[in-house]
Amino acid sequence: MEVEVKLRLPNADSHRRVIALLAPFHAATHRQRNLFFDGADSELSSKRAVLRLRFYNDDERCVVSLKAKAVLVDGVSRVEEDEEDLNPRVGLDCVAEPGKLGVVESRVLERVRNEFGVKGEKGFVGLGGFRNIRSVYEWKGLKLEVDETSFDFGTLYEIECESADPDEAKRVLEEFLKENGIDYSYSLMSKFAIFRSGKLP
Repeated sequence: MEVEVKLRLPNADSHRRVIALLAPFHAATHRQRNLFFDGADSELSSKRAVLRLRFYNDDERCVVSLKAKAVLVDGVSRVEEDEEDLNPRVGLDCVAEPGKLGVVESRVLERVRNEFGVKGEKGFVGLGGFRNIRSVYEWKGLKLEVDETSFDFGTLYEIECESADPDEAKRVLEEFLKENGIDYSYSLMSKFAIFRSGKLP
């Protein structure tokens, strides 16, 4: 179970202020491309599951993820997640021809085929996706991920923090934002849900 605090920043100015304040704690920046897939008969989405290929930094790394039963309440997201690395060249082939997800050797994809019944080369369809610039900070014992997500219909700014104690992580983060006069709100939807809705919340 992945448990994350998710706080939305209202605009680019708030995002710039956060990354400026956190600059001394910067650990990495990842340029991500996120692409999503479903079964041809909505086998995944009908069961509140999502299959994602995430490419890092111009396709130098690819991770396949299966997420299911996501719940987002009061800025805390809980979701079942299973993921593994995939050869980026294989991942790119699957983006070009989603049917190849039906035959690629992968523990996660084998789960999708067996548990959700998505079979054969005509079993998968591509849904599209979005790009994200993720700045990672090691701050006060927390790993903060500050996102600038580019959809076709706009840009979303968000802070994420995976934590075994989400209430405490949220308290520390909210205190930091309030002390620095930075507006924020609890995220109400996952990035995938926003992408599928076609508009920013």
